[in-house]
Amino acid sequence: MMKKKSLKKYFILLCCLFFSAIVFNLFLYPLDLVTGGVNGIAILTSHFLNITPAITIWGISVILLIFSFFLLDKEQTIASLLSTFLYPFFVYITSLFMRYIVIDLSDYILISLIVGILLGISNGILYKIGFSTGGLNIMSQLLYRYFHIPYSKTTFVINSIIVIIGGFVFGFPMVLYALIIIFVNSKVIDRVLLGTSKSKAFYITTTKEKQIRKYIIDHLHHSVTIFDVKGGFLFNRKKVLLAVVPSRDYFKLTEGIKLIDKDAFFVACNAYEVEGGK
Repeated sequence: MMKKKSLKKYFILLCCLFFSAIVFNLFLYPLDLVTGGVNGIAILTSHFLNITPAITIWGISVILLIFSFFLLDKEQTIASLLSTFLYPFFVYITSLFMRYIVIDLSDYILISLIVGILLGISNGILYKIGFSTGGLNIMSQLLYRYFHIPYSKTTFVINSIIVIIGGFVFGFPMVLYALIIIFVNSKVIDRVLLGTSKSKAFYITTTKEKQIRKYIIDHLHHSVTIFDVKGGFLFNRKKVLLAVVPSRDYFKLTEGIKLIDKDAFFVACNAYEVEGGK
């Protein structure tokens, strides 16, 4: 059973990397869309030095993989190993037949949205099954481990530098299109990883605990959990009501809380997964 699951994960990895390579050769490379990462560097080196993108991607990824092997944990290196060799190979293979596929690339905004969605789906699935895209992510991991620079900050700075250089080379409107791709890509990745929230979790602090509890149970027909908390400023003990309701009842509950106790303090957040309970 475990072997079948592992084979399935590797098959999904192959599909995601192959799909990402198609997106690169079909959209990013022909339009000189520099969105950061190794892909962006490959587009720039191809422009300046006329080096095949697959070679640049492979070269940078291998160098970073060697650093990862000696300076990071073996598990992190293994997670990047397959992507390091397979992705540039797929970029090279797909480049051979992408030239025979003709697509209207005149609408840059539409293309940017499409690319952001496609890459978001591919990367999101890749992260979800526990694999790394390798490349410049390894550099961020190294900086975090040895210099304690936050991973998100280094990733943002590195990719921003690459995108800005792309703007100088290909024109600053290209930066705007790159930002669209990056934004849409991040949002789609979140959706793939977390899914869509169908429920809201409410944390309610009130002096009218019984009335609000009764309203949630009797009128909205949802359960309530009550637990003791201690304030961080005055250290006074209070009770907090926790209720998870479907999104359709969000406004009913907020309005109900305000009508019962206009001074009630409550926090509502997305609940991506709700299981168990009666």
